[in-house]
Amino acid sequence: MNILMSGGWMMIPIIACSVFAFTISIERFIYFKKFSASRLAPKMLSLIEQEKMADALAVAEQHPSPVLRVISTGVLQRAQYPSKAMEATAIAELTKMKRGLPALDTVITLGPLLGLLGTIIGMVDSFGIMSESGLGNPHAVTGGVAEALICTAAGIFVAVTTLIPYNFFIARMEQETEKIEHYATKAEAALQGLVNSIKS
Repeated sequence: MNILMSGGWMMIPIIACSVFAFTISIERFIYFKKFSASRLAPKMLSLIEQEKMADALAVAEQHPSPVLRVISTGVLQRAQYPSKAMEATAIAELTKMKRGLPALDTVITLGPLLGLLGTIIGMVDSFGIMSESGLGNPHAVTGGVAEALICTAAGIFVAVTTLIPYNFFIARMEQETEKIEHYATKAEAALQGLVNSIKS
């Protein structure tokens, strides 16, 4: 803590960014952890093909995940444009998945910039001390340089530690989006097959 506080007042926004990014990362981790229920999508499709619609909806209700919610929307709207209904639900789910990620991206960019600003302020202070006291007070000069380096290191550290969960969440979102497209197409085909069999 003493080392952090010796980085100067610019450490305050850097620490605030760190806490902000950590809070969002924890919330997003808990949210994306629920995506494991997507493995039940084949089971839902099997129930739909067997015309067990109530059982298929029960699976989605008991194990919430974006994929299962999209499929259940298609089941509920099977009589009227299930593909459009699933598409609308998929867009809504994608919006939920993106929540918080722009903020993490901002922290990744802002952290090093704040560190750089702290570096400049520290160097300016060092040169100010040097101009007033000359080279006869080297400890004061090196103290300003140390403050600048600590601020720079803290800003980069915040960016790096935020970048790792950010990339993880982006990858999970892309995986889930692919699953939604895959299983929504299969669900649409299954529902269309049931409609065709009824008509025939």
